[in-house]
Amino acid sequence: MGTVRLTAAQAVVLYLGSQYSVSDGERRRLITGMLGIFGHGNVAGMGQALEEYAEHLPYIQGRNEQSMVHIAVGFAKATRRASTMAVTASIGPGSTNMVTGAALATINRLPVLLFPSDTYVTRRQGVVLQQLEHPSAGDTTVNDAFRPVSRFFDRITRPEQLLTALPEAMRVLTSPTETGAVVVSLPQDVQSMAHDFPQEFFAPTDWPIRRRAPHPDEITQAAALLAGAARPLVIAGGGVHYSGAAAELAALAEEFGLPVVETFGGKGAVQTSSWWQMGGIGLEGNPAANTLAAEADLILHIGTRLTDFATGSQSLFANPTVRFASINVTEHDAVKQGAAGVVADAKLALAALRDAARQANAAPRAEWIARARVLAEDWRPRRAEALSGTAGGLMSQGQLIGVLQDEARSGDTVVAAAGGPPGDLLKVWDATLGRDCHLEFGFSCMGYELPASIGVRMAQPQGEVITFIGDGTFLMQPTELVTAVQEGLKITVVISENHGFQVIRRLQLHTSGRDFGNEFRRRTDEPDTSGLTGDYVQLDLAAVARGLGATAFTAATPEQTREALRTAREHAGPTVIVVPTAPQENLPPSGVWWDVAPAEVSKDPVVQEKRREYETARAAQRWFK
Repeated sequence: MGTVRLTAAQAVVLYLGSQYSVSDGERRRLITGMLGIFGHGNVAGMGQALEEYAEHLPYIQGRNEQSMVHIAVGFAKATRRASTMAVTASIGPGSTNMVTGAALATINRLPVLLFPSDTYVTRRQGVVLQQLEHPSAGDTTVNDAFRPVSRFFDRITRPEQLLTALPEAMRVLTSPTETGAVVVSLPQDVQSMAHDFPQEFFAPTDWPIRRRAPHPDEITQAAALLAGAARPLVIAGGGVHYSGAAAELAALAEEFGLPVVETFGGKGAVQTSSWWQMGGIGLEGNPAANTLAAEADLILHIGTRLTDFATGSQSLFANPTVRFASINVTEHDAVKQGAAGVVADAKLALAALRDAARQANAAPRAEWIARARVLAEDWRPRRAEALSGTAGGLMSQGQLIGVLQDEARSGDTVVAAAGGPPGDLLKVWDATLGRDCHLEFGFSCMGYELPASIGVRMAQPQGEVITFIGDGTFLMQPTELVTAVQEGLKITVVISENHGFQVIRRLQLHTSGRDFGNEFRRRTDEPDTSGLTGDYVQLDLAAVARGLGATAFTAATPEQTREALRTAREHAGPTVIVVPTAPQENLPPSGVWWDVAPAEVSKDPVVQEKRREYETARAAQRWFK
C-alpha cells in the first residue's frame, strides 16, 4: 500500500471529495461542497487545502457562520438526506456561531458536517487569541459547546486520527437513525501538520443509506389495532418524506379509509387531493384535522417526533379509549404515547402494514369517512375566506399566502421556519401536486429561511424557491442575499412586513394580556411602560435588499404582488418582494391549547385571570402508557 504525504486539512478535502451515498440504487456525492469564512484558525490550513485541491471539493463563500450551516441543512433536507455540505469556520466566535445551526440539524435529524477550528494543541504559543482559559480543565475549549448538540463529535489532535474519525463521520451522516450534526474540531496547528496517509484512504467509497425492514410481529400488532379501530387517524411526519413513502401512505389511506393529517415536517406527505387529505394538525393545524384527532380511537403516527405543537401539549387526543401505533426508524420515537411501535423504514413498513391489514380484515368505516368529509367541507369556505381577504386597507398575511398559493406551480418550494409564516402555511397551504412546503419547526430558528432557501436552490435547479418570512426574521439575517448574488442563485424572498414579531405578540396577549416589546415602535417618555410605545419605525426593506445586490419590489395590493411574483419568476437572480401586511389580523384559530404558563404570582388582575384559565385548561393534559 502506497502513501501520500498531506496536511490534515488537505486530507480532509481529498477524502470528502471521494465519498458517495447510495440510496435505492442512486449514487451521488455525499459532500457536494464546503462553505466557509476564513480567519487565523483555518486560513493557513483548510483555506490552503481548498485552494490547492479545488477540483475535488467546491468552495462557497458565506457571510455568516450560522447561515452557512443553514444553507447546508436546507440542501440536505431538499435532497431527502442523501447529500449534504460541509462548513469550515475560524476559531472562537467563527466556530461558536455554528452551534445554533448544529442544534437545528440535530433536532431535525438532518445531516450536516462541521469543521470548527480550535486552539493550538502544542501550547508552545501560550494563550492565543480567542482561547478559553478554563480554571479547572486545561483541555476545554469553546468547541466543547458543540457536544450536546451533535450526533458525533471528535477533536483531532494528530493528523492520523482522521483515519478513524472521518469514516465514522460518514457513517453517522448516512444513518437514518443517527444522523444530525457531525462535528470534527480541528485545532489550527493540526490543520497544517502533515502525515503519510495510505493512498487507499482516498479511494472512492460508497455509503449505503439502509432501509430497516419491519419485524412481522410488530406489523401484525399494528394491523390488528387498525382492524379493530372505528375511528383511525394517521399522522404523517417528516419520515414519510425521507423514506420516499408518499405512494405507500396514499395506498394505505385510500384502501382502508384513513384520514391523514400532517405535522410541520410532514407537510406535503400527501401529494394527491383526496377526501382523506386533511392538512395540518396541532396548535397551528386546521380545526377539521384537530377535531378528528380529538375524536380518533387509534392514532397511527409515522416518522414524527410528536412534539407539543402536534399534540397540543398532550391535550389533543381526547377520546377516552384512544390507542396508538407508530412507524418510525428510531425506536425512541416509535414508542412515544405508549404506541405499539414498528421500528422500521416507513416505505417498507407501510407496504407490509397494508398487506397485513387485509389479512386482519381491516375495512373502511363509512361513518368515520362521512365525519371527515363533513369537517373538511366546513373548513373549506373558512380557509377560502381567510386567503381571499377583504377589499381595502392592508393585505392580511392570509391574503398574501392566498396570492402565493394561486401563483404556485408544480416544482415550486416555499420555505419558512419561525414566527407566523410556518404556522400559517401548515394551516392553509395546499402542498399537493408538487407545490412543496419546506418548514423547519423542530428548532423554529429565526434566520434559517433565507440561507436555507439558498441550500434548497442548490439542490433543486428547477421551479421557484420562495422564502416566506416576516420583517423581524429578515432583519436578523439578510446578508446571505450577497451569497445568492455571488453564486447567481435564483430565489424569491417574500417579506410580510407587519412591524415586528406579531406571532409572539399574539402569544403574549394570550398569556399575560399585555403587549410588551414585540413591535418595532419608537421609544417615548411615557411613564410606567417599556417606552417602546410610539409610532412604528418606518424601514425601507426593499432598499436594504437592493443594497445587498438583489432586485427588489414593494407590493401593496394583491395585483401588485402577483405582478412582482411573475416578474421574479422570469428573473435570473435573487428577488425580494416587500408586502406591507396588517399587523394584528390572523388566520382562523386551530382550537388547540398550548402549555405556556402565565405567571403564577402577579399583582395584575389580568395576569391572575390568565393563570386561572391556564390551570383550568391544563386539566385536559393526558399521559399515555
